[in-house]
Amino acid sequence: VGDSSVLTCPTKGQISVLTWTINPKAGGPCTLAYRTDTNMTERINCSDNIKWKFRAGLALALEIQQVGIAQEGSYCCEVASIDGIFRTTYHLTVLAPPRLSLYCDEQGSPVCEAAAGKPPAQLSWVPESSSRAEEKSHDNGTVTVLSKFTAHSTNGTNVTTCMVSHPAGNWSQFIA
Repeated sequence: VGDSSVLTCPTKGQISVLTWTINPKAGGPCTLAYRTDTNMTERINCSDNIKWKFRAGLALALEIQQVGIAQEGSYCCEVASIDGIFRTTYHLTVLAPPRLSLYCDEQGSPVCEAAAGKPPAQLSWVPESSSRAEEKSHDNGTVTVLSKFTAHSTNGTNVTTCMVSHPAGNWSQFIA
């Protein structure tokens, strides 16, 4: 989420038409087309952050600026050239790093929260805890994971660390 993504469309021979058909999981389809003979582009139902990327000496590419969860889906590039019609499909999966917070509840027990991550974060404790994580799914496809520290023994330590593992990164926070 928030980064830019560039998808390339392999070309073979002299191209005449290049078309991107985008089917996001949220919202309707979008089409971008480019004709080389007229040097014309066309956009149908595409959001403003989806653009052509022109690079000198290289084939046209598609750039998605500030990728959001709404852009997740299927991206199909079709090239018509003198050598035939060629199709490449990408399946874009968007990762949303969770927002991490660590606090004590009313009873003084540490609570670790990894909010709005996609996919759900994995939580663990140091020292080890016998707690189980609870997940709450949100309408936008993200998940908040909550874990309350419960241990049989702290072995004399008064510092507890929450470890968060996620495909977008790994984080830890500690609380005394």
